[in-house]
Amino acid sequence: MLTLLPIDVLLISACTWLAIGVTGLAAPHNLRFVGKFLFPLGALVGLLAGLTALEFLGASPEVAVLAIGLPNLPFHLRLDNLTAVFVLLLGFTTVGISIFAAGYFRKGEGTAPGLQCLQYHFFLASMLLVLLADDAYAFMVAWEGMALSSFFLVTADHRHAEIRRAGYLYLLIAHVGAIAILLSFGVMTSGSGDYTFDGMRAQAHTPFWASLAYLLALAGFGAKAGLLPLHVWLPEAHPAAPSPVSAMMSGVMLKTAIYGLLRVSFDLAGAPQWWWGVVAMGIGLATAVFGVLYSAVQSDMKRLLAYSSIENIGLLAVGLGLTLIFHSYGMEILAALTLTAVFYHCLAHAVFKSLLFLCTGSVLHATRERSLGKLGGLIHRMPWVAWLALVGVIASAGLPPLSGFVSEWLLLQGFLFSPGLPHPWLNMVVPVAAAVVALVAALAGFAMVKFFGIVFLGQMREPALKDARDAGPWERVGLVWLAGLTLLLGVLPSTVIGLIDAATRQLLGTGLADKVDAHSWWMLAPISPARASYEPLIFLATIVAAALIGRALVRRLYHGRMRRTPAWDCGYIFRGPRAQDTAEGFSQPIRRIFEPMFRMERHFPTSRDAQPYYSVKVGDRFWYWLYLPLVRLVNGVSTLITGLQGGRIAIYLLYSFLTLIVLLLVARP
Repeated sequence: MLTLLPIDVLLISACTWLAIGVTGLAAPHNLRFVGKFLFPLGALVGLLAGLTALEFLGASPEVAVLAIGLPNLPFHLRLDNLTAVFVLLLGFTTVGISIFAAGYFRKGEGTAPGLQCLQYHFFLASMLLVLLADDAYAFMVAWEGMALSSFFLVTADHRHAEIRRAGYLYLLIAHVGAIAILLSFGVMTSGSGDYTFDGMRAQAHTPFWASLAYLLALAGFGAKAGLLPLHVWLPEAHPAAPSPVSAMMSGVMLKTAIYGLLRVSFDLAGAPQWWWGVVAMGIGLATAVFGVLYSAVQSDMKRLLAYSSIENIGLLAVGLGLTLIFHSYGMEILAALTLTAVFYHCLAHAVFKSLLFLCTGSVLHATRERSLGKLGGLIHRMPWVAWLALVGVIASAGLPPLSGFVSEWLLLQGFLFSPGLPHPWLNMVVPVAAAVVALVAALAGFAMVKFFGIVFLGQMREPALKDARDAGPWERVGLVWLAGLTLLLGVLPSTVIGLIDAATRQLLGTGLADKVDAHSWWMLAPISPARASYEPLIFLATIVAAALIGRALVRRLYHGRMRRTPAWDCGYIFRGPRAQDTAEGFSQPIRRIFEPMFRMERHFPTSRDAQPYYSVKVGDRFWYWLYLPLVRLVNGVSTLITGLQGGRIAIYLLYSFLTLIVLLLVARP
């Protein structure tokens, strides 16, 4: 009897996704077939992959060789615990997004549904193969497949020039990052010609070459993840892509870059040095602060979430940096704590950010608006979306008892235990970094309050919002799935840590689960109960009990005695929807306090102005400081080279004659 290994099941899952995509081409315009059959089938495959990874965690690595590459260069694949954690993330997040997509896609929205089905499932298969790849050749083929398929998904509605520009920008930065990753692999092979990861592990890298490989990997994977200054594609590509694609890119694709960084830093490049962690932590802090500040001042809901993803990727880089510092000094328990925080935040962010992007997709379909200034009061028309979005907002804000709090709390615990570092400079800098992380968490809460309050609360700012309709059945199921995962990650942290601890042990040789399991399944005490502990179920029970008791007291003591009167209008007669606080007004204090961080263009109206109102536009300083000068330089060089091509045979003969003269002058016998 043939027994399938977990790696075989995952390979079958990747092939099935490819087959589902190709099947979509059989009926490219049949929305019912594609949406109601193929996408749910893809969700089942994602569930199979997630359950397989869940069952595998804690097992010994499995390998496979596929003779489908170049001659004498087959695909080497490997399933270990690090891979399993990210396959788990991919599989379970895909379930919710694919079910939502079954009810989301419409005809006439750019690319035909069947072609989108092909691109979407090719995207899923390529991400799975990235996680399974065990040599540089297989990794880069899958990485490029992931980049190209996601490019076509971003430009699905390619009729708009803005969307095409966003797609080309994303593809450009993706290929810049791919070159850096390829160079990093080349350095780690040490000229041996062995491109397998086992061959890279066997090399005795000197500190210089190991550091060069790490820095190239940080640049390459950082471009895909959205680390500064290679972040500019996120706020452009995410709003351009359909919402399920935005959810998949932000929730899952960015984590493949984190996977790559972890693989190189702890597995392939050799023993890490302490300053690697300082570099990662510094870039991560800058990225997190930048992302959360720009998220807080956005007036486009998808751009707001895109900058929020940049902030969360920055926090992951901070956790990675702190882990490298602890690991380089042999402080393995603290390294296990911060690495667990990284894994946990990867899972948490994948779920709650996918949930939020899908909720914006429902709002966009119901209202045809992305601008916060034209939304409001949608909780009355879209209660399912509003209440499920609230789950994602609470998690993204890092509030208990949901998933975002657990991961950020674990990261802060790592900072609190850091004064034992045997380096005085680090002991001075790390507490400052902890304060910055706390500031980022507070500003993230501000941005999420703005997002939920402006979109769902208050009065409707436009009359057309009265025609908004709630999400359909397929969309609700997908949203509920992701909201349920967010809740489970928040209230069962000890159980989750016990599952992902196998990956921590693989990279560090020690884990955190022993200390967590020593207390109880409902209590999280990462070091010891005397130092810090968290009881999420008790916290959740307290909130529910307080809400029920408060409701009962209000109904018993004040029912029927409430008197409704008009709200105080501050002496003004006007009390329309426009009297509410706007997105720009809500974030004005942040703009004022952190004004040097922004590039703001203000418009002051005049009596003859066609735009008779004050407005302010917030721009990205990196775009104007780095990218536009680089574009001008490239255009200038291109113009110069074009000018050399005169198109006349006499000019080309002159070039040949001058070249010959130069060679005669510089050549030596």
